[in-house]
Amino acid sequence: MRWLSLTLMMTFAAPAVAQDAQEGEALYQFYCATCHGTAAVGNGPMSPSLVVRPADLTTLSTRNDGVFPVIRVVMRIDGRDPLVSHGSAMPVYGDFFEGNDVATKAETGQPIMTSQPIVDLLAYLQGLQQ
Repeated sequence: MRWLSLTLMMTFAAPAVAQDAQEGEALYQFYCATCHGTAAVGNGPMSPSLVVRPADLTTLSTRNDGVFPVIRVVMRIDGRDPLVSHGSAMPVYGDFFEGNDVATKAETGQPIMTSQPIVDLLAYLQGLQQ
């Protein structure tokens, strides 16, 4: 019976969507570079005015034992795990990143639901890891 349940879950699970790192880079430069910097090291022109310094996004995997923290990044961007560093939850563009949910694969192997723009940002950020 367990085997049948597992088979059915795998059959009907939402497939992960394609990631577009090029689109993710364009989104990053437009929405994120102001705080995180064009090279994603946390030195954007707005960073001095923030209460909490923006993270160096090129070292996310390094700081997570070599594993890119998909769940933490998704939840930080979409507001499920808010970081109030500039008077409001990050990102200030939250409405843009909302929309039709799609599934992407978390570092645990499980699917996590988020928006296509966040999936594209993930692809770009994963490519920046040192």
